[in-house]
Amino acid sequence: MAPLALRLSRRLALTLFVLWGAATLAFAGMRLVPGDPARIIAGGVQANATPEVLDAIRDQYGLREPVGVQYVLFLGRLLRADLGGSYQLGRPVSSVIGEQLGPTLSLAAGAALLGFCLAVALALLTAGRPRARAISRILEFCSISTPNFWIGILLLAAFSFRLRWFPVLGDEGAAALVLPCAALALPIAGVLAQVTREGLERALDQPFALTARSRGATENRIRARHALRHAALPVLTLSGWVLGELLAGTVVVETVFARQGLGHVVVAAVRGRDFPVVTGVVVLSALTFSLINIGLDLLYGLVDPRVGEAAA
Repeated sequence: MAPLALRLSRRLALTLFVLWGAATLAFAGMRLVPGDPARIIAGGVQANATPEVLDAIRDQYGLREPVGVQYVLFLGRLLRADLGGSYQLGRPVSSVIGEQLGPTLSLAAGAALLGFCLAVALALLTAGRPRARAISRILEFCSISTPNFWIGILLLAAFSFRLRWFPVLGDEGAAALVLPCAALALPIAGVLAQVTREGLERALDQPFALTARSRGATENRIRARHALRHAALPVLTLSGWVLGELLAGTVVVETVFARQGLGHVVVAAVRGRDFPVVTGVVVLSALTFSLINIGLDLLYGLVDPRVGEAAA
């Protein structure tokens, strides 16, 4: 138990460092953007805010303080889980993000599940079968090299406009989630299928597979029950990459399909220079990424105890 606690403590310390780095980069980005922050808060150059209004905004948001003092105050608010208030909406950033978090989580979770299922199915069907593997590689290459927005447009053209199986826009009901999930999942599935198939093919040549065959186990049983577990470690390693792809892809996919979510919030915040909202999303993304990596580190030990012992 002590080695596990030591590993967790190291991971948590690394998580704090990652959060600090993400928050610092977000703060620096806010200060490097040209323009007067007070005027941006007041509505931009076209708002024609009076000097009195701009002075009041500077006093309210502490913009008269030196940059170093503003940075310390900024970190102090983050330590209290205070992300500040949205410049555009005049509401707490935590409320803005919380309202849009559900649709994004459902989209990301659905895409991740679909991507992993497609990858495992392709790997099981094509591993060790040269002709099927060649066809699968062509499909995987097409899915990997095609951007999410183009996949989304193709899916809309085929299944919404022509076949009318799914709604064109919106986010109401399970049917509206199918095409966005597919647009996010297909590139992920292409990469994971290649990695899983290579792991399966290596596992099928191991002595345990030969022993299972000698005992009369069917090829499908060996693949699904024995070899797949040995091919899981490379897939777990790529799960962090999958998270990054999902975080980046949701912004595009939610825009293409006119869905509510964090992607819609980020686009609106960047356009309106709503820095607290952008910072809140950056910090939340870094926290999510770090926590998932901690979970993956624990899963390594469950899938292959030798990995856990080596890390300890």
